[in-house]
Amino acid sequence: MADKAEDLELWGGAECTIVRIGDHWRDQAAETGHRGRAADLDLIAGLGIRTLRFPILWESIAPEGTDRCDFAWTDMRLDRLRELGIRPVAGLVHHGSGPAGTSLLDPDFPRKLGDFAARVAERYPWIEMWTPVNEPLTTARFSALYGHWYPHARDLGAFLRALVNQCLAVDAAMSAIRACVPRARLVQTEDLGKTFATRPLQGQARHENHRRWLSLDLLSGRVGPSHPMHPFLTGAGIAAAELERLEQGGGSPDIVGLNHYLTSERFLDDRLHLYPGEPAGGNGRDAYVDVEAVRVRRLAGRTGFVPRLREAWRRYRRPIALTEVHHGCTRDEQLRWVAEAWRSARDLRAEGVDIRAVTLWSLFGNVDWRSLLTQRQGCYDPGAFDIRGPAPRPTAIAQAAAHYARGEPFDHPILDGDGWWRRPSRFHAWERGRSDTRPAGRPILVTGASGTLGAAFGRVCRARGLAAVLTRRDEIDICDPDAIARALERYRPWAVINGAGFVRVADAARERDTCLAWNARGAVNLAEACDRAGIPIVAFSSDLVFDGKQGRPYEEEDPVSPACVYGESKAIAERGVSEANERALIVRTAAFFGPWDRYNFVHNVIDAARRGERVGACPLTHVSPTFVPDLCHAVLDLLIDGETGIRHLANLGSVSWHGFARRVTEASGLDPRLVVENPEPQPRSTALVSVRGASLRPLEQALAACLDEMNAAPARTTPAPA
Repeated sequence: MADKAEDLELWGGAECTIVRIGDHWRDQAAETGHRGRAADLDLIAGLGIRTLRFPILWESIAPEGTDRCDFAWTDMRLDRLRELGIRPVAGLVHHGSGPAGTSLLDPDFPRKLGDFAARVAERYPWIEMWTPVNEPLTTARFSALYGHWYPHARDLGAFLRALVNQCLAVDAAMSAIRACVPRARLVQTEDLGKTFATRPLQGQARHENHRRWLSLDLLSGRVGPSHPMHPFLTGAGIAAAELERLEQGGGSPDIVGLNHYLTSERFLDDRLHLYPGEPAGGNGRDAYVDVEAVRVRRLAGRTGFVPRLREAWRRYRRPIALTEVHHGCTRDEQLRWVAEAWRSARDLRAEGVDIRAVTLWSLFGNVDWRSLLTQRQGCYDPGAFDIRGPAPRPTAIAQAAAHYARGEPFDHPILDGDGWWRRPSRFHAWERGRSDTRPAGRPILVTGASGTLGAAFGRVCRARGLAAVLTRRDEIDICDPDAIARALERYRPWAVINGAGFVRVADAARERDTCLAWNARGAVNLAEACDRAGIPIVAFSSDLVFDGKQGRPYEEEDPVSPACVYGESKAIAERGVSEANERALIVRTAAFFGPWDRYNFVHNVIDAARRGERVGACPLTHVSPTFVPDLCHAVLDLLIDGETGIRHLANLGSVSWHGFARRVTEASGLDPRLVVENPEPQPRSTALVSVRGASLRPLEQALAACLDEMNAAPARTTPAPA
C-alpha cells in the first residue's frame, strides 16, 4: 500500500465509455471529439492535473481478438502523457461487455480480459495504476438486471453472473498485469450509493444496501458463507470455486475509487399516491416508487459525499479516491457540486480518512448520459471544457480545477448560494413546506425587469439559486449615468445583465432619437459604469444588425449592415459597449418565443388559430427563432465562465415566418391551413449561426418544450413592454 499522500490531489478523466446497445456500439471518446483531438492532453496538463484516468479499451484496441491489437492511438497519447509528466490510470473495460466475440455472461470473459490485459501490460510496463473494469456492479445492473445495455438481460441470476464474471476478470487482469509490472496497483472504481425506504420496504432496502458493496466485497475477499449475499450467489449458480478464487483477494483494491452522483442514493416509498406522475416499480411482492433520496425531507443531512465516504472508509480501511465528480446541470450547479466534493474530501482528510484525490469527470463532457446512452438525442453536458466550438473552451470548472490543483482555494460569487440539493424546493411537493428563501450572496443586477428578457432572467435566476436584483426604469434610467452609479454602489453586483432597451422594431424609425438613446447611449453608459466598477456586463444585440442579403446564415465575424433604425441602434451599441468594457459579453439573438409571457409570435399564432382566424406570415423572410428559457440559461453559463466578445445565441436551425407558424399550429393540434402567405417584396434571411460554439438545442426540441410548458401551466400575462 502506498504511503499516505501529503495533500489532496486533483485527478482528471475524459468520459470514455464504449457500450454496446443491441448490435450498435457507442464510443463517448468519439462522440465528444476527444478521440480526434491530441491537443486535449495539453489542455489537461494546463489545469495542473498530474494523474489521468486513461482508456486503453478492449473493444477499441482488439475488436477482432488479442492477436490483432491496434495500439496506434494509445501509443501516441501515452507518449505525450509521459512528456507532460501525467501518470495514467489505465482502464480496460468501461461499462462495456467486451468485443463482439464475448459478453458479460460469457464464462470465458475473465480469461479473455486477462489475455488482453497481458498484452497491454507487456506494451506499457511503466504504467503502475490500473482499473481493468470500471464500476462492475453498476455495469452488471444496467446490462443484466435492468436491460439497458448488452446483453440486455433482466433477472437476478444474470446480474450476479455478470458481476462475478467482471470481478473474476479484474482478478485475472491484475494477475497478468503484475506478471509484467510487479508494482502495479489496482484502483477499483464503483458507484457509491445507498438505499433508504419506508418501514414496509426495509427488507428491500437491506437487500440493496448489502448488494451495493458486493463488487468491492468480492474483490476484497470478504464474500464467504457468512456474507448476506452468499446465498443469492450460490442460488444463482455461482460455483464455489469461483467464490473461493475471489476470497483469496488477488483483486483486492489498493485504492478504492468511489463515484458519487446526486442520483446514486435512492428512497423507496410504498405510498404511491404521494407521487403522481412517478412510475411505480416493485420486487414482485411490493409496489413502490424509487426516487432520489436527496429529495426526501426526512433524509436531510444523511445523504451526500461525507456520510457515504465515511461508510466506505470504515468498511475497507483502504486509501480512497473520488474517481468521478460530475453533475450534468447548469454551470453554477456543476461548480457547486465540484466545490462540495473538494471541500468534503478535505474535511474527511482532517478527520483522518485516507482520501487521496478528487477526479474531475468528465473533462470534455458527455453525450446522452441523461438517457444512459439508450437514446441518440445528441444531448451534451459540458465538463471542464465545452467542446461545442472550433476548439474546447474552458468553463468555470476549469478555473476551479487550476486552483485546486495548485492547492489554492477557489472563489466565485455563485458559490455563495447552495446547490439545488441543499435548497428546500428540492423536496417532493407533499412534504415541501416552505419554499426557498431569496438566494443569498453577491447578486447579478438585471435591468429591464418589466420586459421579456428582464422578467425571464429573474425567473431563471431564482430557479438556479442565483442572487439577482431586478430593476425597472424608474429605479435605473440607463440614460442617466448618475442613476447607474447609485445603483451599482447600492447593490454591489458581481455582474450586470442589461435587459432594458427600446424593443418596438416597427416604431423605431418614427422614434429614432428615443431608440438610439435607449439602445445605444444607455447601453454604453451601463458598460462604462461596469468597467469602472471592474465587473462584467451582458448586452443584447439583434439579428437586425444584418440586412439579410448575404444568402447564408450570419456568423459572429460577419460585418454588420443594418437595414433599419432598430438594427442601426444595436450596431452602434455593439461597438460602443465593446470599446467601453473589455469584459463585456454581447449576445446577438432573434425572434423570441417562450411560455412565460404572451408577447411573442408563438402565442400570437396559437391564439389566432384557436379563434379560427387566418394567420399571415411571410414565406420569404428567414430567421432563427430563440426560446427565451434556453437563451437565459446559456447566457448565465457563459457569464459564469467569464466569456467575452460577440456571441450568436439562437436555437439551431432557421425557418421562414410562414414555416414557423405552420410548425406551431401543427404541433399544437391546430389547423395549419389557417396560416397564409404574407410575402414581402424581396427574400431575406437574418438567420444566425455561431462559429464560437452552438449552445442552444435544435429549434424543434425547443418548440416542443415551449408547447409542453404552455399546456402544463398556462402562462401568466406580464405587462406589455413600454
